Amino acid sequence: MSNMFIELEEKLAGTYKKIVFPEGLDERVLQAAVALSKKDAVKPILIGNRDEIEKKAQSLQVDITGCELLDPQTYTNFSQMVDQFVERRKGKATKEDAEKILLDENYFGTMLVYMGEADGLVSGAAHSTADTVRPALQLIKTKPGVTKTSGAFIMARDEERYVFADCAINIAPNSQDLAEIAVESAKTAKLFNIDPRVAMLSFSTKGSAKSEETEKVSAALDLAKEKDASLVIDGEFQFDAAYVPSVAAKKAPDAVIKGDANVFVFPSLEAGNIGYKLAQRLGNFEAVGPILQGLNKPVNDLSRGCSTEDVYNLALICAVQAE
Repeated sequence: MSNMFIELEEKLAGTYKKIVFPEGLDERVLQAAVALSKKDAVKPILIGNRDEIEKKAQSLQVDITGCELLDPQTYTNFSQMVDQFVERRKGKATKEDAEKILLDENYFGTMLVYMGEADGLVSGAAHSTADTVRPALQLIKTKPGVTKTSGAFIMARDEERYVFADCAINIAPNSQDLAEIAVESAKTAKLFNIDPRVAMLSFSTKGSAKSEETEKVSAALDLAKEKDASLVIDGEFQFDAAYVPSVAAKKAPDAVIKGDANVFVFPSLEAGNIGYKLAQRLGNFEAVGPILQGLNKPVNDLSRGCSTEDVYNLALICAVQAE
């Protein structure tokens, strides 16, 4: 475990944040939940059939007595949950619809968060991003002033820490979207003791190339400044001008960011997704996320190729967001 997550454990000590795991039968999720239950930071809630989860735990030789188990089929407050779901969907679902939909573990788990029965949710080990995000957007919804959620990764290597966004959700963000991503990514950085210095990335540095793509990023910079005048932010930058001081001195000597950015906003999903995976695989960075940004309550999405450690770490991040 990197120092960052040791720090998170210490920060969360004694809080016992209730984090929902809809994929209670997934081996990685089950093992991570058991490990978390032995600490004093997170109280895991596993969703699924109790007998099946207990049988799975027995086969793995792990003790789940420190985890809470909830089954949508037998949940005592299910009728209340159905009523609140119908009210939240504002005419888009009948009571009969809700009774079926809430048997889905992701919808059930998200409603626990919405109703205040849990502090956050971690899913995605066995579900697509859409399966995790859709219930969150319908029920948790975005914060005032935020029109879209976005997905950030914390990139950690030894003492280095960076935020990369959006790497998971918005395929072709416009200027307004990029501005929101920048503001929310700066907030994410602060949660992990990163003093945000935000770089808006492109294939151009300060007008070295002109196109619709570069002008989109330049416009996003202005919008982000309007949203939060306190942000330390600049662009548009090629990555090297945002990250390497000597390159910044040549390409953008008058920029606020002088090769010392630690929050990187990518101009498209393909750029962000490729970028974080390159840093992870070639640069040996630990990539944790995606952390869903802009929601009223924390819901986070795992990669289906995640490890037990990834589940554990993202649960800690979710708990910190809940703080």
